[in-house]
Amino acid sequence: MSADPQRLQLRQAVQRQPTDFIAWVMLADAELEAGDVRAGEQAANRALQLRGDHPEALARLGRARWMQGRHGEAATLLRQAADRAPQHPGITLWLGHALEDAGQPEAAADAYRHAHRLLPGEPYITAQLLNWQRRLCDWRDLERLSARVRQAVAQGQAVVEPFAFLSEDSSAAEQLACARQRAAALAEGIPPLPPATVRPHGTLRAGFLSNGFGAHPTGLLTVALFEQLRALGMLDLHLFALSADDGSSIRQRLQQAAHTLHDVSAQPHQVIARRIREAGIDVLFDLRGWGGGGTPQVLAMRPAPVQINWLAYPGTSGAPWIDHVLADAFVLPDALAPAFSENVRRLPRAFQPSDNTRVLEPAPSREDCGLPAQGVVLCCFNNSYKLNPRSMQRLFAVLHGVPGSVLWLLSGPGNADARLRSAARQAQLDPARLVFMPRLPHPQYLARYQHANLFLDTHPYNAHTTASDALWAGCPVLTCPGTTFASRVAGSLNHHLGMHTFNVADDAAFVATAIQLGNDPAALQAARATLAQRREASGLFDMAAFARDLTEVIQTLARERGWQGPHIA
Repeated sequence: MSADPQRLQLRQAVQRQPTDFIAWVMLADAELEAGDVRAGEQAANRALQLRGDHPEALARLGRARWMQGRHGEAATLLRQAADRAPQHPGITLWLGHALEDAGQPEAAADAYRHAHRLLPGEPYITAQLLNWQRRLCDWRDLERLSARVRQAVAQGQAVVEPFAFLSEDSSAAEQLACARQRAAALAEGIPPLPPATVRPHGTLRAGFLSNGFGAHPTGLLTVALFEQLRALGMLDLHLFALSADDGSSIRQRLQQAAHTLHDVSAQPHQVIARRIREAGIDVLFDLRGWGGGGTPQVLAMRPAPVQINWLAYPGTSGAPWIDHVLADAFVLPDALAPAFSENVRRLPRAFQPSDNTRVLEPAPSREDCGLPAQGVVLCCFNNSYKLNPRSMQRLFAVLHGVPGSVLWLLSGPGNADARLRSAARQAQLDPARLVFMPRLPHPQYLARYQHANLFLDTHPYNAHTTASDALWAGCPVLTCPGTTFASRVAGSLNHHLGMHTFNVADDAAFVATAIQLGNDPAALQAARATLAQRREASGLFDMAAFARDLTEVIQTLARERGWQGPHIA
């Protein structure tokens, strides 16, 4: 497969004019956009040889380092570029990305804020600032920024990252518009491969593309399912890993469960697409979507005849190259289907699998967890960007109504924890009633749920993997299902467990139910007992049955494309 026409033209241009600085910079851009980090790095270095301190060349090399995961070097290079070109919004935006990943979250916010000052009317930059302020629990000017982004999407003026847009209080139709705009912009200049067909006979080859095949939420959710699919023996399983081996036990289990685990990390998009095509994949699942760290460009090349959006991105792809979305009837009811660009396919159980082989470790003492010796422990271990003003007002109202209780949260980036304590103080609460848990290895984090009496969810982006973790560890989850996919995942898990009373109608019911439970130790204990019984009996965590259901879906989709293999027994 040859490079796209623009890259070929630029490669030819630098061969004809090897001292053309601008051509080298443009080539670096084109190579990096194509995912060819090595070629982009080489072009950026050649530009630097011509003009050693030029900000455009420094920025491209910084971007290459960022894509290589060398985040500290990337931040240093992009800082140098930004210092030399302080009025360049694009370089400042890239600096923000690098600072995020280099562990300098407050400096990243400063960079995004500066880029926004330079181009206040650019929705993409506005959305980046908005998203990062949400992560830092910095709620200044949040409503104005959100309204600007939503207006731009509504007017078709914006290319905004759909994943960040899920945190806005937007409708499913708005989310579809956002995803379609992003997909249309991404598809420009990406030629598809020649059409492929599903094999007419034989064992179907199912492919799964993700950057989460390791100690990552996607790996944790899927590993036991892949093991059951391998044991069932009806599919040839191919995992395409966009991330390198992290040495985790999850990665080792995935390697053993797959017939082939293809390490395609740091490969150009065209190379990855070719690997998928050469593997003869019949049905390809995109396990990343717009979630960041994925490669939608690969899917846009159509490497497989059937392509499916599933699991990691809780919304529509808006992309013409994705044929189906896999869901369940609660998380994606009929009323929501018109806001999805894909054909909706539903599983009979919750769409989200889980690792049902996990064993809870003994929990450390309450004191060791920073918890008081007595009192109800309410928890919300969702990521900080979900802790918006509306969600925190609900949680603060519950704390007011349950004397002596504490709220256990996951520690956020930068000064997020301090900002939440300040918000608690403004809500007339003792900030000490907020307890923050550092990020821990998964088994240690999971064990701590044994001290939590009730998980209180967020809105509009609610708990997903975190809800599964809580329920598996025996902690009931109270949620308020909304009208978008991202706001209905925890509700889906409760629904399929039969924990219907923990799905409430609105904020008032959420607060009232949480206060009632928090002041009734017997009711909390009964809820845990009911959850323990439903966990065993409901089928939510039955991965052997999930493997049969998923295999049946894959076979049905293949039959629609001419496959004539045997039905699953």
